[in-house]
Amino acid sequence: MENSISYSSIEDVQLLSWENAPKYCLQLTIPGGTVLLQAANSYLRDQWFHSLQWKKKIYKYKKVLSNPSRLEVVLKEIRTLVDMALTSPLQDESIHQAPLEIVSKLLSENANLTPQEHENIIVALAPLLENNHPPPDLCEFFCKHCRERPRSMVVIEVFTPVVQRILKHNMVSEKCPRLRLFTQEYILALNELNAGMEVVKKFIHSMHGPTGQCPHPRVLPNLVAVCLAAIYSCYEEFINSRDNSPSLKEIRNGCQQPCDRKPNLPLRLLHTSPDLVSQEATLNESRLKSVIVTSNEIHVEVERNNTANQKMTANAGNDSEPNLIDCLMVSPTCSTMTIELSAQADRILGCYVEILKMLSDYDDWRPALASLLQPIPFPKEELKYVIQRFAEDPRQEVHSCLLSVRAGKDGWFQLYSPGGVACDDDGELFANMVHILMGSCYKTKKFLLSLAENKLGPCMLLALRGNQTMVEILCLMLEYNIIDNKDTQLQIISTLESTDVGKKMYEQLCDRQRELKELQRKGGPTRLTLPSKSTDADLARLLSSGSFGNLENLSLAFTNVTSACAEHLIKLPSLKQLNLWSTQFGDAGLRLLSEHLTMLKVLNLCETPVTDAGLLALSSMKSLCSLNMNSTKLSADTYEDLKVRHVSKAQAGSVIVYVQTDSN
Repeated sequence: MENSISYSSIEDVQLLSWENAPKYCLQLTIPGGTVLLQAANSYLRDQWFHSLQWKKKIYKYKKVLSNPSRLEVVLKEIRTLVDMALTSPLQDESIHQAPLEIVSKLLSENANLTPQEHENIIVALAPLLENNHPPPDLCEFFCKHCRERPRSMVVIEVFTPVVQRILKHNMVSEKCPRLRLFTQEYILALNELNAGMEVVKKFIHSMHGPTGQCPHPRVLPNLVAVCLAAIYSCYEEFINSRDNSPSLKEIRNGCQQPCDRKPNLPLRLLHTSPDLVSQEATLNESRLKSVIVTSNEIHVEVERNNTANQKMTANAGNDSEPNLIDCLMVSPTCSTMTIELSAQADRILGCYVEILKMLSDYDDWRPALASLLQPIPFPKEELKYVIQRFAEDPRQEVHSCLLSVRAGKDGWFQLYSPGGVACDDDGELFANMVHILMGSCYKTKKFLLSLAENKLGPCMLLALRGNQTMVEILCLMLEYNIIDNKDTQLQIISTLESTDVGKKMYEQLCDRQRELKELQRKGGPTRLTLPSKSTDADLARLLSSGSFGNLENLSLAFTNVTSACAEHLIKLPSLKQLNLWSTQFGDAGLRLLSEHLTMLKVLNLCETPVTDAGLLALSSMKSLCSLNMNSTKLSADTYEDLKVRHVSKAQAGSVIVYVQTDSN
């Protein structure tokens, strides 16, 4: 054969076999003769046969549906095409996608179809959509139907399983903007029903499932991506609808002169924002587009400080379009800005903020949701509920996301502090955040130093109003010598003595300081071993009985002490060797030790419940020479990280010893 055979020229395909010879052949009938094809086995021959039959029929349907005459004929051909795709023995994604693409082309070329004709075509496609995602052009057609007929039964009966499959099995990211837009329009259509948000709530619950753990890991990030893209689009419309007002880039650079504006875009046809929840966006802040979410009207005060000026200078050379929150917080020329959204945009905004609130009510979703929202904080009154849920969650992986991703970038903790752009409750939520953070592993010098440097004023103000958490914070700052300035120390003391709760805690602090002075007075033993089964209370009682200023070696091996005893251990200034073998001493205690026991040289953590999070904190202990981590939860990655931080490894029998070199 010198020339190829086109599928359209094939008139018939037949299977051939011989009784006496094991040959597997196909006979193709073409104009002017036949062609015989021989396969190596029956399976390959059957694959050829079904593929050729499929190609012949697809060519036929493309030809028929490219020139439709009557809708009845079109619907009949579509149903036959769908049945053929569902019954085909061929296992390939293109088998199901080809009919969808044919119908998508038919719809794009016949824009004069009535809404009822739209519904009939969608119903005809329904069996094929149950296990296949629609192509981009078909998504646009579905979006149009959701906008024009949101109360149609097709939305509930046909689109629901399609959207569920998209959220469970696809990534609704920047690479699939049409799928994400279709999901947004479907949710808005649900919100237009009589029950409104109750229907949306039932849909979210169906995506999570009846159990306490959602079995589909893609559902949550996809839903968050849909919500954030919709929220961003509301403010894109606001920016694009302003007449003769500066663009985002001009606001960032301080320009307030009139300029040519982009043409107005329909709200639901806006380009979607970058994938705000992708891991790459979390790691690369320069590609991240943060958003501000507001109610119908919000009044934002713009801070004029050195940090803002530095941000403006750093971004001045960047030609990319800046995000809205940076413009509001960085502009040196605007003191205030009022954002007024249209009624339609405000409804859309309220719908997707409510969905974020629903997501925060699921315990298994809350850690991932907090992590997804951490790098893109935006002030919104209704969103305060979500942040409260994070602040109330006792799990560290949840409430730690209240803090900023990195230094110099505001997080929820900063936005909701007194004076922050989102604070509207005199710091009540901020105090709750501090309380939950101080109650976990953040009761450290580093956290207190950060508060003293950036939020000392709000802390003193709330303490002056009798907030017990802030009174405790100020007492800890004095106890840990966080504040060096004498005048500031006196101001803190005056603040504490101005309320009953502050006066009581300050008196307790003074008592502890007197006990500490007695404890650290030179004298007492240099070595001390507690009996087995001793508790934290036993250790506290012992250390309060006299002077231990000379204590260098303390063994708590095989006792019942926990991380709580670290509060007493850090008061031993001369301690050099500490044995915690087979105790319940954990990560929180290690963090305290790493910040206070600067003279510690030998530490035995064998058979303790410490994890990577606590062990990494020990890399800051410059004097540590010997560290026993046998039978702990040390991972290979943490070990490699410790090696990078100039910790070398040695082997001593069955005990793993890490020796920190002087080069550190």
